[in-house]
Formats: sequence, C-alpha cells, structure tokens
Amino acid sequence: MAEIKSHEFDGFLQNAARNYRIFAIYGPDRGLVSERAAQIAGKTGVDLNDAFSLIKLDVADLQNDAGRLLDEVNAIGLFGGEKLVWIRGAANEKVLIDSLQILADNPPDASFVIIEAGDLKKGSGLRKVAEPARSIATIPCYADDIRALNSLIDTELANEGLRITQAARQTLLELLGGDRIASRNEVRKLALYCRGQDMIEEQHVIEIIGDASAVSADDAVDAILKGDSEAFLRAMQRIASSKTPMFLVLQGCLRQFQMLDTMRAEMDERRIAPAQVMQTHGRYLHFRRKPIIEQALKSWTGPAIAREMNRLQTAILQTRQRASLEDTIATQTLLSTTLQSARKG
Repeated sequence: MAEIKSHEFDGFLQNAARNYRIFAIYGPDRGLVSERAAQIAGKTGVDLNDAFSLIKLDVADLQNDAGRLLDEVNAIGLFGGEKLVWIRGAANEKVLIDSLQILADNPPDASFVIIEAGDLKKGSGLRKVAEPARSIATIPCYADDIRALNSLIDTELANEGLRITQAARQTLLELLGGDRIASRNEVRKLALYCRGQDMIEEQHVIEIIGDASAVSADDAVDAILKGDSEAFLRAMQRIASSKTPMFLVLQGCLRQFQMLDTMRAEMDERRIAPAQVMQTHGRYLHFRRKPIIEQALKSWTGPAIAREMNRLQTAILQTRQRASLEDTIATQTLLSTTLQSARKG
C-alpha cells in the first residue's frame, strides 16, 4: 500500500515518484487533483509535447472499448521511449477498474499511467483496487487547511518579493480554500496587483479579491439555500455590477455546503435534530442566517450535499480553465443549485 498523505507529497514528488508507474489521484479538490497530476507528469520524463508519447483520455473513451487502456499502455511508441497514458474524469467505472487490476498485477515497464478521479468514498471500486496494490501510488487530495493555505500564500508572494501584513493575510485566508488552482490564481492576481510594492495591506486584498461585495455574495448564497431564484438573480446582478468575480460566489456557496456536510454527518451519526447540531456548529452564524441553515439541514441529505459539493468544485475548476465563461458557468451552476433547494424545500 502506497498512500501519499498531503504533507508527504512534496517529498514523494522529489524522491520517490519515479519508483512508480501507476498513480491514482482523487479527492474533492479538483484543482489540487489536476495540479498534482501535472506535477507527477512532469517527473516522469516523458515529453509532454509529443503526441506519440503522451496519450490523454477521458474515462468516457474507455466505455466503448474495454481494452483501450491496456492497448495504449502496451503499445510501442512510434519513435520508442517511454509513454504516459493520462486518464481524466474517472469515478468507479467497471471498465477502468478491471483494467487497473490487470495493470496492478503486472505494472508496465515502458509506460506510466496517471488517473485523475473525483471524490471517491472509502471502499469504492477504484480505491479497492488501488490502495492495497504496492505498484500503485494513491494520492488523496482534500481541501487545503489553514497550514496549506499559508504555505501557498508564502510561496506565491515570495516569488514576487512581497510581504503581507497579518490583517491582510487573515482576510485573504477567509477568501481562499476549496480548490487549489483557484486559490493559487487568486494569490497570483493579488501579487500582480501589488507588484512593485513592499507590503500587501488589507485594503489591497479587499480591492482586488472583491471582499467589498461580501454582503451581496452572502445574499446570493442565502437565496440559493432558500431556493429563492428571484432573490438569487437580483443578488447576482448586484455582484456583477460591482465587478466582483463570480468565482467568489461559487466559492462561498461551496464553503456553505462544506459546513452543511459536517453538520449533516453529525446529525446522522448521533441521530439528532438540526436545532441540536446548530447549538455547536452554528454558534458563530449571524442570527438572521440560522433559520436558513437549519431549514437546509432538514431539506438536504448527506449524499445530496456530497453530490452538490462535487458539482460546485467542478464548476470552480471550469471557471479557472475557461475564464472568459466564468460568469456564465457560475450563474448556471448556482441557479441549478437554487432550483434543487426549491424542490427539496
């Protein structure tokens, strides 16, 4: 079993990654999954600009061709050398699991395999194959904690020779998390905005990250949880007119669902009512928001919350990959979540 914990990844990347041929990277933080897959791809030594050496497949490409993965792994490159087969969008597809089991028992000699997957539950098919196999490095990717976010901020700002005040750091931390690529891009945007200055102040963070419209963003998230599509669209119009990135609303909604996930899990485990779990986890909520959260806990089940978090994380990653469509992706995704809340309510 070779499971690489979050704090072990950098050391693994530098010292041990080349000892493996197969990598299964999964987790709720799609941005971090994508980032770590790219880092591992860079360590394989395969020419990532050579179409004969790098084979990128979506998991859907395997559905109609059960032997596709094995064929690609075992095929000899046109000009020789090692190959990388990179699969994205995996979950627990049987065709992928069956092929992975064969590869785990007989690892390739001249090919690497990277599998990017979403949030796989413990005991799911893909993890059942990957985790016990000595030939597969499994790399779970969960949302960054405060320590990881601080490290990310320090690294990106150091690259620009910038320092940050404690107040500015605290404000920035409140706006990051949920998706590694999105967080990194926001810090880089801040660094670019403050280039040429010695110190980043709290006002800089507010100006460029958009915290000035936090009230409108909260209004949008509350409308989403209430299932009030008209209030949601009004809030989104105010946010758009303030030039605040729509990504921040997506991120705020994701944070809210992550909190709901924690509270709902405790409700189900201890078999307690929403009002009881609110006494501990909801102590710091504004009193006007408590009834909204309590009603959401009554309406949303644990599995439904997990599905919605996964959808929001995917949307956040898409806004980073296709910046020109950020507003459209965010609005459509959040409106869908609002309609889901309305139906459940």
